[in-house]
Order: sequence, then structure tokens, then C-alpha cells
Amino acid sequence: MTQLRLALVIHNHQPIGNFDGVFEQAYQDSYRPMLDMLAEFPAVAITLHNSGSLLEWLVEKRPEYIDQIRQLAERGQIEVIGGPFYEPILACIPQRDRVGQMRLYSKYLEGLFGVPVKGMWVPERVWEQSFTKDIVDAGIEYTVLDDYHFRCAGLTNDKLTSFFLTEDEGRLLKVFPVAERLRYTIPFEAPEKTFEFLRGVYEKTPNAVMVFGDDGEKFGTWPGTKEAVFEKGWLRTFFQILTDNASWLKMSTLAECVENVLPAGRIYMPDSSYREMTEWVLPTDRQKVYLNLRQKKQKEDADWSQLAEFLRGGFWRNFRTKYPEANEMYCRMLQVSRRLEELTQADRKREFADQLSNARTELYRGQCNCSYWHGAFGGLYLPHLRHAVYAHLIAADTILEQVARGLESPANAMESAPARWVRLDCEDFDLDARKELRLTGDRLVAYLSPSKGGHLYEFDLRGIKQNILGTLNRRPEIYHEAIIAAAAGQSNGVNAASIQGEIRCKQADLDKKIVYDSYPRKALVDHFLQPDLSLDEFRAGHGLVGDFFNGVYHSLLRRSRERVEACLARKGNLASYKVQVTKTVSLDVSRSGELEIRYELDELPPGLPIHFAVEFNFSGLPGGASDRYYYNAAGQRLGQLDATLSVEHCDRIGLVDEWLGVDVSLDLSKSSKLWTFPIESVSQSEGGFETVHQACCVVPHWDFIVPPDGKWSVDIKLGVDCSAAQAKELCKAGEAR
Repeated sequence: MTQLRLALVIHNHQPIGNFDGVFEQAYQDSYRPMLDMLAEFPAVAITLHNSGSLLEWLVEKRPEYIDQIRQLAERGQIEVIGGPFYEPILACIPQRDRVGQMRLYSKYLEGLFGVPVKGMWVPERVWEQSFTKDIVDAGIEYTVLDDYHFRCAGLTNDKLTSFFLTEDEGRLLKVFPVAERLRYTIPFEAPEKTFEFLRGVYEKTPNAVMVFGDDGEKFGTWPGTKEAVFEKGWLRTFFQILTDNASWLKMSTLAECVENVLPAGRIYMPDSSYREMTEWVLPTDRQKVYLNLRQKKQKEDADWSQLAEFLRGGFWRNFRTKYPEANEMYCRMLQVSRRLEELTQADRKREFADQLSNARTELYRGQCNCSYWHGAFGGLYLPHLRHAVYAHLIAADTILEQVARGLESPANAMESAPARWVRLDCEDFDLDARKELRLTGDRLVAYLSPSKGGHLYEFDLRGIKQNILGTLNRRPEIYHEAIIAAAAGQSNGVNAASIQGEIRCKQADLDKKIVYDSYPRKALVDHFLQPDLSLDEFRAGHGLVGDFFNGVYHSLLRRSRERVEACLARKGNLASYKVQVTKTVSLDVSRSGELEIRYELDELPPGLPIHFAVEFNFSGLPGGASDRYYYNAAGQRLGQLDATLSVEHCDRIGLVDEWLGVDVSLDLSKSSKLWTFPIESVSQSEGGFETVHQACCVVPHWDFIVPPDGKWSVDIKLGVDCSAAQAKELCKAGEAR
């Protein structure tokens, strides 16, 4: 008897750093009701993947879900598959971490469910052929990719009715194509539509294998799906149709397909991901051209279906060029991974086995993919996800610093190592073929980029594991045009809105809030401004009369055991004048929680009125709450952290986040005027379009007449107090004991 095998592969994922309430809501709306429904239909089997970040939450908060998977697995209704533990894009992490994450997760799953793990989910189906070797070396036998990957290799849909073999360096891997048609009918069209499609395949190709593989959140968590899938009975009807047609439609796991079906042949697939991802990664202007071309040809060309097979989008790794902030996280991750590998090879590594294991877990968590790109979901645009990545990378880095200092000392000397220390390194940290500077201490890590305005572009607080310069620039996105067109009652011709093709604005007047940044929103951004420039003009990007905000600075380094200094100097343009700016950034053992910054302006035209400003953008300190606020030298609150302020006299400005337990302050040796305003992006998520608070822009600025010697200077102390956060951690630790 001939049968068509249908494999339903469900992928559940919540990223590292997502809010606990989001995990819980997805559990209630999607994960639990899916298993409950499955238990009612014993003839229906699925292949289930839960990402490690989600599964750890479920183990702790919803152990009954784990028990339910175990029961359904024992009766053959669920096959558990693995993958890299914390759902990294394989193209975004080193080879050693790919293999390490996959092996670790398989071991974890086998211990948790007592079943062998032979298959895996490729995160976001981002594929490069060299991954084959890594996957097989990790003990995996088969996986799933989109049929788009196979079509890019030259196959047509009628050939994609079984799994294929692929190899790299002799390692053989079985790969199933996921039918794009099923991704769009399930669960968004009537169940009968899927049935009709499958029946058509069966009649043409007996004994075929068809695979659906997609997010479990489509079943209840995505907007509108809870009502459709569960309350109106879509899933129950679907499972009933599958059960009623068991004579020709056999529900199978991937493992059963591998055991009972022959491979369709060998294939080598080009580097790619699912089709939509290849569109999102394109530069915005090219993305618009691409989408318009697709839509035009689809409407006008009779041979479009054939032409579409040869139309390609972009390459996933270029998210790191489209979004420099993603590259910053990636490079930071590489530094941690490389150092972990070096210390793992040390002669005395066994003495620090527990610390190295903890550092590896923190590193793996910091590789979770969602923060490194942006498409239909918030991803990179969500500050809490970016800061979660940094939190784990900073935690790993801090552990590795302790191990390294312990390895440099006699055995059992970690406790006697100096409590305070500083170091200054010079290296190409961000892979731009230019050297950056890193000032490191027991409490802080500061990265400077001499070639890019001498900016302070990362500032890590070890005590709270936070990079308070994890900012994000506002830049054009293709859906901005859709928002603007919708506000004007027009259509821009490009369907680039939400995951369901609608324009859903979660706030009013979003079109008026779309603005773009012309330079990185970091710290120590140096500005010469027009005299009497207003806050509104500066905020709009007007009135810059110098080229220091993005110019190249030359650096001179000074090092001692007690103090390190990075002296950055640039001779540049102030309107028609050539002037010199020197800024020296220092970290001292005696004040290891504070950066000392000295600005010296030389060769200024005597008697000329000067308007000089230094811009800071602090991220991870959100506004809109009474316990997050600015304060002045007298301790008076000036407004919440999303406030727009113009202060006439300022010697000190502080930013407090009582919930986080951090106090960031700027102390000025010369009284300044001060501007503050929020940096808000307009971004897309599965729920619609919305503004997202990305940073607090703080700009001390000085108006002065140049003295006869043409010199002017100011000292700024950037201080951080994390004692409140550390006290909270001690209290939690005490309560846990």
C-alpha cells in the first residue's frame, strides 16, 4: 500500500533575555495547548525542537511540560531533536562553539528525556555547506532546511519529495526539505487547503515524504492565532483530518522517515537561509529594488514561476555590515571565545575547571541569535535582548580574567591576587583593519575607536554585567516607507509591513517619529557647534561646524601597574580654521570605577566665540518610570530618563536606575549647559510598529570666547556606582541559602 508520509516539525524558541512574562504567555498560548491537543490524537506524531534557552525556563518554571513530552515520546508521538544549545546562528559563531553547543545540547536532552537525539533544527535555517562537517562531528545524523535551499541548488518542487544526502570532507548528512507551501497554509488557511495540497502530491508521487517545519509560536502566540488555532478549532480540525485519512496519509517523525524511506539522491546547497531572511539582510535601498522587482514580475510575467527559481536575495553574514551594532556584539563574542579556548589549553586548567565551564555556559548564552539581526521580529532593535547578550559575554569575560590572573600566580593564589588592577590593550577588536583601544580593570571595560571619532563605543560595568553603550543607531528600514505611506492614506507599492502583511501601528503619529542618525550614537562624540544653537536644532542634526565627530584621531598610550592612559589627538576643521583636540582617557587603580577624561583644545583663533560639546549616549537605562531619573549636583531630580531637558548651569549630571541598581554620573570641572533627550527608534515586531527607547542622549556643552593663548580645557569624570545592584545580589544569595 502506498502512503504519503507527513512530518510535522515544530520549533519552539524564546531568546535569552526575553521577559519572563513573554515565556509564560507563549507557554499558555502555544506550547501547552499544542501538547494537550496532541495527546487527544494518538495517531498524530510530531518532531519537536525546543531551544535550550526556552527548555531551561520550562524545566525550572513548568516541569509538567517536560513530563508531558517524556510521556508522549515514550508512546512514539514525539521525536525530540536538538541543535546548538542556545540557538545561535551557526554562521555567527566559531566552529569549536558550533560543535560544542550541539554536543552539549544533545547530552542535555538525552539526560532529560532518556531518548537518543539524532536530528537537529538549524537556527533560522541559515546554511553554509561547511556546516555539514560540524553537524556530523557533533553526532547529528539529519536535519531540515527550507525547500528554497534546494531550489537554489537547481531542484524543482516536484523533486523535493524525500530527504537528500549531502557531505563535507566525507561527513555524510541527511537533509529534509521543508515545503514553503505548507509554511503558508499551516495554520493560516483552512485545514482543507493543506489536505488538498498533500492529496495532490500523493496522487503524483506515491510514497513521498512532505515536511512542515516552522515556529510553534504560529500556533497561538502570533497575533490572532490563538483564537483561530484553538478557540475556533483550526488545530482540532487539522488533526482530525490527518487521523481520518490515515489510509494514505501517514504521520511520521523524521527518525521514522530515515528508517523507512530511501534518500532521493545527493545534493550540495549554496549558502542561504529561508527566502524572507535573504530579503531582510539586503541593504534597505536594494531591498526595495528587490521587492519591487519581484512584485512587478509576478504580476506581469507569464513565466514568473520559472524566473523566481533563479532570483536570489542576500547572504546572512551581511547583517553584520547592515547593522554595525551586530558586528560589535559579534566581535566581543569572538574575543571571549578565543580567550576561553586559550585558557582551556593552559597547563593548569584542571584547577579552574568549574570556572571555565561556567564561562563556557555564559559564552554560549551570549551567542543566542535573535539579537544579531532584524527582520519581521524586533530582534536587534530590542534593547533587553542586546543587553542580555552583553550580560553573558561580560560575565564570561570577568570569569576568564579571574582565571587568567590565577594562572599567572602560584597555585591557590587567586584569593591573594590584587583586588584592584588596570590594563590597556591595543588591537583590531572590531575587525575593521584599524586598531582599537581597550582599558580594562577589575570593575570596568572601556573600548575606544581612534579611527572613528575617538568614540568610547563600549563601556562594560562588571558589577551589573551591563554595557551602557550598547546603543543602536536609527537608520532607514523598508517598512518606514510603509508607515509614512499609510499615514498619508497611500500605498507605497511594497508589502513590507508585518508578518501578516498589515500595517499595525501600536502608537499614533509614528510617521513623525522616523528620524535617522548621521554618526554613531556612542560616547565622547566631539562637536563644534554654531553659537547659540538650540536643542531642537541640534537634535535635528543641524549646526555642526567641525569634522571631529567622525574624524580619525591619533593615539599615544601610557601604561603602568597603577594607571593607564589613552591620549587621542586630532588636528581638524572648525569651519575655516584648523584646530587641535586632544582627549585623554585614563583608568586608575585607586579609582577603578571611574574613567577620567580630559579635553584640551589648542590652536583656537583668539577672541572667537566657540560652542563645544561632548555627546554621551547611555543605553540600558530606559525611561518612562519614576525610579529611573536624572539628578543634578544638589541631588535634585530633573526628570525621568526619557525627558528632554535644557539646563543652563551644570557641574554634575547623574542617571539613576533604581530597579537595575546603578548610578552613572558625569562630573565637570567647568560648569556647562546641558541637553538631554531620548533616542527612540521606530521598529517592527510581530505585534506591529512601535517606538523603542534606545538610549539617553546627554550633551554637556560650553560657550566661551577663546583666550589669547588659544587654549581651553575641561575635565570630565565618568563614574559608576553599582553598589545598590551588588547589595541586591547579596540579598538574593542570602535568601537562596
